[in-house]
Amino acid sequence: MLSKRIIACLDVRDGVVVKGIQFEGLRTAGDPTELARRYNEEGIDELVILDVTATIEARRALADTIHAVAAELFIPLAVGGGIRAEADAAAVVEAGADKVSLNTAALQDPALVTRLARRYGSQAVVVAIDAKRRGEGYAVFARSGRTDASRDAVEWAMEAADRGAGEILLTSIDRDGTKSGFDCELTAAVSAAVSIPVIASGGAGTFDHFVDVFTRGRADAALAASVFHYAEHPVRDLKAHLAGHGIPVRMA
Repeated sequence: MLSKRIIACLDVRDGVVVKGIQFEGLRTAGDPTELARRYNEEGIDELVILDVTATIEARRALADTIHAVAAELFIPLAVGGGIRAEADAAAVVEAGADKVSLNTAALQDPALVTRLARRYGSQAVVVAIDAKRRGEGYAVFARSGRTDASRDAVEWAMEAADRGAGEILLTSIDRDGTKSGFDCELTAAVSAAVSIPVIASGGAGTFDHFVDVFTRGRADAALAASVFHYAEHPVRDLKAHLAGHGIPVRMA
């Protein structure tokens, strides 16, 4: 069985890391380069940088921040935010990213997923899906959770996979920043529908939340931000807890 991955996320605005609750009320959480250095030393498996206002402000992700963070890492780095075209993706890769993460742009131009997969390989293309529970299903939202995309999360994940995405980064807007646990029903529904890895995001608060999302949620990876930023849960302790529950992880 493949090892489950633990991923730290740096939500960046104006060159600093921020964190909010349900995509609102952002507050400063630290310097991205310092956090990247710490995570690399602590044994995190991957790092994601999301430029949280790049799409809203219609600009590219911050190349200087990406370059500085990449210089600290010996693990894969994914970057999202403001990637609207192939040229934007190329700029991010040139700055040091191993993977590009598409959200709003993929919804607006799904063929972009295919073009980038052909150029860089599917393993380098992540489609990020921000979803809210709606009735019996989950609705997709674009533009940092501000715009209803009129898509079903499971159906969009299936299309993204068919178009060449190598991974789905699945965020529950309802759970984001709440520390109340991942939305395992959402994660399991998407994981059952696609054959590519699904990264669960939104709601991490305790070690057992990670156990739940890897078992009930069937996630391939779990992403968190504030529980790592504020040193509430050391990565090595989390991995030891997971291993103790029979979940395969890569120990540093």
